[in-house]
Amino acid sequence: MKLLLSDLAKLETRQFEVLVTINIPEDESAYREQPFPIHIIRNPTRKGFGANHNAAFEQSNGDYFAVLNPDIRISSLDLETLLEPFCKSRVGAVAPVILSPDGRIEDSARRFPTAWGLARRFLLAQRKPDYSWNDAPIEVDWAAGMFVLFRREAFQALNGFDDKRFFMYFEDVDICARLRQRGLSVVLQPRLSVVHDAQRASHRSMKHLRWHMVSAARYLWNF
Repeated sequence: MKLLLSDLAKLETRQFEVLVTINIPEDESAYREQPFPIHIIRNPTRKGFGANHNAAFEQSNGDYFAVLNPDIRISSLDLETLLEPFCKSRVGAVAPVILSPDGRIEDSARRFPTAWGLARRFLLAQRKPDYSWNDAPIEVDWAAGMFVLFRREAFQALNGFDDKRFFMYFEDVDICARLRQRGLSVVLQPRLSVVHDAQRASHRSMKHLRWHMVSAARYLWNF
């Protein structure tokens, strides 16, 4: 998180506020004396991904709400370019291209999951991007929640993430599917990219793997 805050402090634009959720006790010194508004939400008990972001949304004030992982790195951010797809009223969310630390394109913009597709990812480790693009924004089924910018009224109309069914994993798929049901689209903006130092916790932790599998089953059951 410290590196992300450092990236944000270097941006030319300061037209944003930052909400930080302390899910477990940690050193908060990095959050002091930042050159932008920052609000800290301290959880008395640990919450899941969706619940944390829903709580942050209730504290936010902007016309747009960004879901952003702490391990994202941002070397530059042209807000005008990021917001450009929202000129179309049916766009509910926009995401940049996600790169790995070595510059490879991550599979962050995907088609909605199927049982066979998930089996291919888990068992055969096939994680190629589902879409190809040039410089023009393209509509995608869903964008992974490491960096997604939502139109405020769209996020609010959906009551945010479904934190009752999903503690962690697939809440980003679910909310994009519910946007689609309301006639709203998710757009990838290829002219912007950020770097994600993915933790891949579900590959190392049985607890995270269990959360991942349970969430996948719940999503497939509903859709």
